[in-house]
Amino acid sequence: MGVEAICGGQCACATCHCFIDDLWIAQVGKADEEEQELLESLDYYDASRSRLTCQIVVGETLEGLTLIVAPGE
Repeated sequence: MGVEAICGGQCACATCHCFIDDLWIAQVGKADEEEQELLESLDYYDASRSRLTCQIVVGETLEGLTLIVAPGE
C-alpha cells in the first residue's frame, strides 16, 4: 500500500492520512487547525495518532519514524 497524495502536499485531499506510532507522536507534533479539520472528517480518524504525511516536517529528529498508512476513504 502506498500514499496517493493526489493534492501534491497541499493539505486538501487526505489521501496521505497515516497513523503515527505512539513512540513518535511527540517528535512529529500536533496537526495545525487546517489539517486537524480535514483529519476529523475522515472515517478512520484517530485523535491520538492521525496526521497527514504531507504536513509533517521531516528532519534528522524523525530518522527511524514508524507510521502506518491509513485505509483509503
